[in-house]
Amino acid sequence: MRLRLVPEKTNFDFFRYRKITMGFSIAAIILSIGLWLVVGLNLGIDFRGGTSIRTEAAKTINDAEYRQALEALDVGEVSVTEVIDPNFRDDQNVALIRIQAQENEESATRDLVANVETALQAIDPSIKFTSVESVGPTVSGELIQTALLAVTAALAAILFYIWLRFEWQFSLGAVAALFHDVVLTIGIFSLLQIRFDLATIAALLTIVGYSINDTVVIFDRLRENLRKYKSTPLQDVMNTSVNETLSRTLMTSGTTLLALIALLVFGGDVIRGFVFAITWGVIVGTYSSVYVAKNVVLMLGVKRDWSKPSDGGGGAGTQFANVDA
Repeated sequence: MRLRLVPEKTNFDFFRYRKITMGFSIAAIILSIGLWLVVGLNLGIDFRGGTSIRTEAAKTINDAEYRQALEALDVGEVSVTEVIDPNFRDDQNVALIRIQAQENEESATRDLVANVETALQAIDPSIKFTSVESVGPTVSGELIQTALLAVTAALAAILFYIWLRFEWQFSLGAVAALFHDVVLTIGIFSLLQIRFDLATIAALLTIVGYSINDTVVIFDRLRENLRKYKSTPLQDVMNTSVNETLSRTLMTSGTTLLALIALLVFGGDVIRGFVFAITWGVIVGTYSSVYVAKNVVLMLGVKRDWSKPSDGGGGAGTQFANVDA
């Protein structure tokens, strides 16, 4: 007996409220961009440049005391954040201290780290440094450019691949869905002020890969059904395609989320931002595969008879349609 999350045959009308869902997606994108521009991102040391010190102490952390002690060193902007994790012991009090990049210094000097340690040990002798990371302002600027280039190149490559495998309408739908997923992920990071660093960029690229996989599966079924139901309205063919792949979609997303939620709860704060980004991306990626990518294709229209070359195009955009993914 096979496990089924949904009945073998379903007939949900996913596009009944397509204008509402599309409007919601557009509003969410605008809101996310607005948060990004107004509130900004909580950029990590990778992108801002500076020194990140992770401390551990037996005494309860007092942010104000830590900050006051460090300001006396005249090291510029300092932020102190207590790290909360249910897996920590009662006597394990962890803080993350960020110090801005020092002028004319590409990395933290030993003297700076030693001075910070001395200042903090005057407050709590039990304090110890478990990690020290440093990125210079030059390196951080290069990392921002490389990160933007990586995400842009991934989107461009996917647009080209979908255009070759299907048609340009599918390509625009897929990239619109990926843009939706990336922007909403950045928006939630801005809203919750979760640290945005290189690990988050890796998560964004993972989201892009996961989302396009789900989108291509439904696109493949849609192409098959367009051959089968040549006179059926496009909206009905799309509904049939999504319903036929619904069990696979929910099973894949559900099992992925089980692993991610376990990591989110028990993985510790070091990887929490990375895992949260992927968890959020799986949710919005599943949504966008149907309510963004397919909505765009539905609005643009698509060739109905896939057994013949497109008119006047010599088969352009479909010459690789039978290439295996």
